[in-house]
Amino acid sequence: MSIKLGVPSKGRLMEKTFDWFGARGVRLARTGSDREYAGAVDGVDNVDLVLLSAGEIPRELAAGRIHLGVTGNDLVEEKLVQWDQSVKPLAGLGFGQATLIIAVPQCWVDVDTLDDLDGAAAAFRAQHGFRMRIATKYHRLVRDHLRRGGVADYQLVDSQGATEGTVKNLTAEAIADITSTGETLRANHLKILSDRPVLESQATLFQSRAAQKSDADRATLRQLITTLGV
Repeated sequence: MSIKLGVPSKGRLMEKTFDWFGARGVRLARTGSDREYAGAVDGVDNVDLVLLSAGEIPRELAAGRIHLGVTGNDLVEEKLVQWDQSVKPLAGLGFGQATLIIAVPQCWVDVDTLDDLDGAAAAFRAQHGFRMRIATKYHRLVRDHLRRGGVADYQLVDSQGATEGTVKNLTAEAIADITSTGETLRANHLKILSDRPVLESQATLFQSRAAQKSDADRATLRQLITTLGV
């Protein structure tokens, strides 16, 4: 057997993950063409590199099919129920930072906090006869955040892309989405609520609590974690 390490399969997240491991003496490399999801690990023996989409890695960790994985903590906390029972965070990697926020139209001058949003949602339902729509792909995280904030009269509508445009397109009244600079929000005449955000996220190295390990695997895992300094 061997330790399976899952990392994002493409883009800047893959490149920065490779850089982060390389700076700590563990070289990761894609093997074959860009269409092949195979890779190699140099620096610690008996570690296999598995290239996956960032969104697949939480599920693979929870199922125990990989021992370690790099993905955003937003994806782990959104996709896994009671996520901390399935995976253990080992280290934030210092890149891939983003913030999950709630944003409303800039013209809603009296709406700046979750309390304000709750009032606006009640007024919206009274006026229109249906609940205010909040577009997002982070249903679990947003629902929990709104419940803690006391917001009641709303409905979440699914958005898997171009969430910022849903208000302009009249398919939602507000949004909850990941942002890094806020430029796209401003371009779509949206403003972020002033409360603390739903979640601060970054690329994180997680360990599966479910993956089966032999004694040799445990030794390999200890060596890898020691080499990485996490």
